[in-house]
Amino acid sequence: MTRPVDLTAAAARFTERRLRVRPVDQSWQERAWQFYDQVPEVRFAAQWVANAMSGARLFAGRRADDGTIEEAPDGHRTTELVTGIAGGPEGQAQLLGDFGPHLVVAGEGWIVIRPTITQQQVSSEEWRVLSVAEVTQQGGKLIAEIDGEPVIIPAHDLDQPTDPAAPVAIRVWEPHPRRHLEADSPVRSSLGLLEELQLLNAAVAAIARSRLTGRGVLLVPKGARFPTTPGQDAAEDDLLEVFMQVAETAYREPESAAATVPIILEVPAEVISEMKLLTFESDFDDLAIRLREEAIRRFATGLEVPAEVLLGMGDVNHWGQWALQAEAIRLGIEPRLATVAHALTTQWLRPLLEDEGVEDSGQWLVWYDTAPLRVRQNRSQTALEVYDRGAISAEALRRETGFDDADAPTSPPAREARPAPSPLPVDETSAPPDTLPASAALPDALLAAADGLIWAALNSAGEKLRRTPACPRSERARAKEITPAALHTILPVDRDQVEQWRLLDGAWARVPEVAARYGLDPDCLAVTLDSYCRELIAAGVEHRYDQTSGVLRAPCVMEAA
Repeated sequence: MTRPVDLTAAAARFTERRLRVRPVDQSWQERAWQFYDQVPEVRFAAQWVANAMSGARLFAGRRADDGTIEEAPDGHRTTELVTGIAGGPEGQAQLLGDFGPHLVVAGEGWIVIRPTITQQQVSSEEWRVLSVAEVTQQGGKLIAEIDGEPVIIPAHDLDQPTDPAAPVAIRVWEPHPRRHLEADSPVRSSLGLLEELQLLNAAVAAIARSRLTGRGVLLVPKGARFPTTPGQDAAEDDLLEVFMQVAETAYREPESAAATVPIILEVPAEVISEMKLLTFESDFDDLAIRLREEAIRRFATGLEVPAEVLLGMGDVNHWGQWALQAEAIRLGIEPRLATVAHALTTQWLRPLLEDEGVEDSGQWLVWYDTAPLRVRQNRSQTALEVYDRGAISAEALRRETGFDDADAPTSPPAREARPAPSPLPVDETSAPPDTLPASAALPDALLAAADGLIWAALNSAGEKLRRTPACPRSERARAKEITPAALHTILPVDRDQVEQWRLLDGAWARVPEVAARYGLDPDCLAVTLDSYCRELIAAGVEHRYDQTSGVLRAPCVMEAA
């Protein structure tokens, strides 16, 4: 089950009673689309949202009494309708992806559903996402431009059943808080900033192309020979003409000598005593580049997703990248998916259910699942490190690195001899525990007690993990089907988040009792078990009983044992 987010979306089907109001302001949208064509940062942001939205899954759901949304069972009429949207999963991915640029740039778009009639029956439907420039209102009809051809969409009468053969047009938009009918988008609030960015781009381009800024002017004494062209007499050269010729050559041919060699100019000897190079560099040259970077950063902060999505994540580790991407999905993708789902629910699904006489039509809706977007980051490196420490099997290593059992060696591979490491994930900043001698053995009862404490701690951590941002509401139903003690192997958790979310708080309440039973230092045992569980959660590795003896190899435990 998932709980729906608060909707601020708006949708309206073209009817005889709607869209007959004072025209909304759409003049800014043309400028916004121009920036999409001219500014690569705008296009990148729009396409990033589009690609992410296309990875979500649409499904039919029902609102439960507690407000959560349960997926409709197979064979239900709503499941059949939603499954058929845009012809199936591939068409739905295209439909959702097409909405990305429209919602980021213009803040609105149109869904046009055009039935295909074969032998006086609807054989299929064509779903299109159109921009506001492709849909115009003329009298009581809409004219949609599809593949260069006008398609007339008649107004729907709310008092009459839906005509299955008539095209349907649904306006979908993010409402502006000042006026609900107007669309809003991140680009709208950045129009002035993007104009500034274009000016700075032009300034940087001018600097790069400037002949004077690039190489300057070289002054030589009059006694030196001034360069002349073949057939040129001793008459004085036209200085401006020389400048223009060199500048034009440098502009047309950036790799020519005119673009790299200074302009040589003869002046009276008494003016200068030696050759000098004059440059025309300006402090604004470096300032323009810095201002452009600042403008890009400001634009990135207004995109409703983490700025690192646009600026890059080169300095962020893979766990940090996962957290940023999860935040981007929550803030930038799910609200837009909810906008489209709300439109399909209120303007398409429920009218169809009402026409078919479904009594509880108001409880069914089109909803989305972002679980396909929340793929855990590549754990290959972590798997290699944990495998070297003996905490996972060779089968698990092959699985995490993309191989299967068919790739297993026919004979055990020779492994490089190395000092016996700890068989569990440990903090590399701390000193590793002493190695347990082969002859040493721990009481089976102590191992069983420690194993029980570990499982209880991981189980408690898993229960808490379900209520953290690591487990979005869209995945909580699936998370309930997983044993809490193993939930950290599915949901990624950074080492710092174990403390931030207090996953292990209260987990070691029985450690003093167990320690006293076996004559162990309770503080040492608690620290040992706590460190192991923290690293196990952060590494996404499941605990096994055969790892327990390695957990208890800390010197303070072994000395007491």
